[in-house]
Amino acid sequence: MEMVEVTIDSIRVSLMNQQRIVILREVDAERYLAIWVGVYEAEHLTIALQDVEMSRPLTYDLFRNVIRSLNAQILRVEVVALRKETFYGNIVLDVDGQEINIDSRPSDALNLAIRANVPIFVSSEVMDSAGIVPEDDEVASGEMVDSGEHADTSEERLSIFEDFLEQLDLDDDEEDED
Repeated sequence: MEMVEVTIDSIRVSLMNQQRIVILREVDAERYLAIWVGVYEAEHLTIALQDVEMSRPLTYDLFRNVIRSLNAQILRVEVVALRKETFYGNIVLDVDGQEINIDSRPSDALNLAIRANVPIFVSSEVMDSAGIVPEDDEVASGEMVDSGEHADTSEERLSIFEDFLEQLDLDDDEEDED
């Protein structure tokens, strides 16, 4: 499966319904992927991105610590598929020299990637079908706000997601947030 590397560009909040969206940006291109995530997953991701120290380990820190204590290593995380408006993720581990793939929600995989400082990949097929390339003449209307550290640079170039988000019917799959 051909993959493209991405980074977390921002975590956004829809002013219309308070849903959280993680915006992934392709490393070598101006192409983005929006993934809806749960409120708690978004909060934990924001904490990790901002290097906030917690007095006790959060769930993702605990999972990372368990992996380390078992002498395994997180190699990378992946968004591998998009089926019926649901993204599917994968956590790739090295266990005694063997690569192990663990099925995961993308939000959980992203949380681990930030904590383990490993690369994030999206399948080319998913980026080709759901990725968005902003046009030069688009202007932000302010319907979305950025909850991440890139608020000052992301608003205008990510305004293309506003049209995309307005077209989604959230009533059908509220329980499937990833």
